[in-house]
Amino acid sequence: MSRYRGPRLRIVRRLGELPGLTRKATKASGKRSYPPGQHGQARKKRSEYAVRLEEKQKLRFNYGLSERQMLRYVRKARRAAGSTGQVLLQLLEMRLDNTVFRMGMAPTIPAARQLVNHGHVTINGRVVNIPSYQCKPGEVVGVRDSDRSRKLVQENLQFPGLAHLPSHLEFDKNTLVGKVNSVVEREWVALQVNELLVVEYYSRQA
Repeated sequence: MSRYRGPRLRIVRRLGELPGLTRKATKASGKRSYPPGQHGQARKKRSEYAVRLEEKQKLRFNYGLSERQMLRYVRKARRAAGSTGQVLLQLLEMRLDNTVFRMGMAPTIPAARQLVNHGHVTINGRVVNIPSYQCKPGEVVGVRDSDRSRKLVQENLQFPGLAHLPSHLEFDKNTLVGKVNSVVEREWVALQVNELLVVEYYSRQA
């Protein structure tokens, strides 16, 4: 299953607010509290499987991953020390595209991914065009030394996707340079999700 490229607000109505997917989430979710589709208003009680599936889909759509990528991250989290669910969230949050988004350099994760793909973002002064790159504490995230790159980021900074910079990051809007100070803490994950249910969903696959 490839990365989703369809209508974003339809997903928001089904799963709830996804801050990384679209900035229109709050307005949209306030208009219609029921899911999209012909039978959206007559939704029956969900099974345990459906609840776990929904939590998994929140992660997939918010961070813009394919099903294969999600499974790969879950397997990696299982091999790491500590809580699998928390490690999974940390792996997703420390991706370069999400880090660029959380610094305010792009309004959404898809927009941040495009910035990275087009070579506008640097790590320690070198261009990195891999959105899934895992940012590490101590690394400096900056903007490529070109007028086009700086202009794009400066425009995006006027309309950031989230209001608050998480505690593990710092960013200077004047120099367009940020730094990863540590691994993200659970309370700074902006998405409302139960990561334990996601781990349970993949328990037979990972």
